[in-house]
Amino acid sequence: MDSTATSPMLDRLLAGEEYVADELVDQLTDTAAAKASGYNSSPSGDPAARHALLVSMLGSVGEGVVIRPPMRVDLGTHISIGDRTFVNFGLVALDIAPITIGSDVQIGPNVQLLTPTHPLDAERRRAKWEGGAPITIGDNVWLGGGVIVCPGVTIGENTVVGAGAVVASDLPANVLAVGNPARVIRQL
Repeated sequence: MDSTATSPMLDRLLAGEEYVADELVDQLTDTAAAKASGYNSSPSGDPAARHALLVSMLGSVGEGVVIRPPMRVDLGTHISIGDRTFVNFGLVALDIAPITIGSDVQIGPNVQLLTPTHPLDAERRRAKWEGGAPITIGDNVWLGGGVIVCPGVTIGENTVVGAGAVVASDLPANVLAVGNPARVIRQL
């Protein structure tokens, strides 16, 4: 599928509006799944080839980025990762909306970055309406294992989020946050 392809639904998605997925989204997610599968099965002994696969799958990838497979994405093209970021096994990054990860970020195993949203109204959900809200993770953030970051969240630089936390609202810079929902327990 041509990355410049367009459809009314894709235009709505990119504008941050609600949409009902069409064939183009299905094709884009299938393409992303195939690229992720290739990355996930790539040999660890060739870091340059593995990095090239990441670059072909994601929107932008900084120097020295390491992502241990497996990883899963919706589109891949809405994900940007800064320099020297490390991601442990099992990342799920659903990028219907943009996911921006800063430089020097540490992401533990089985972290979920979830941009998709769905209406609270039952009839709209039944009609398959959906949307998305971007996630932004600042420089030098550490997300512990199993952290879930919800749609529309921004996490400030140097913040640490404890293992298993569910981040449902923005976190400022330079804090330690834990729990479900994540709450700030101290300044760093």
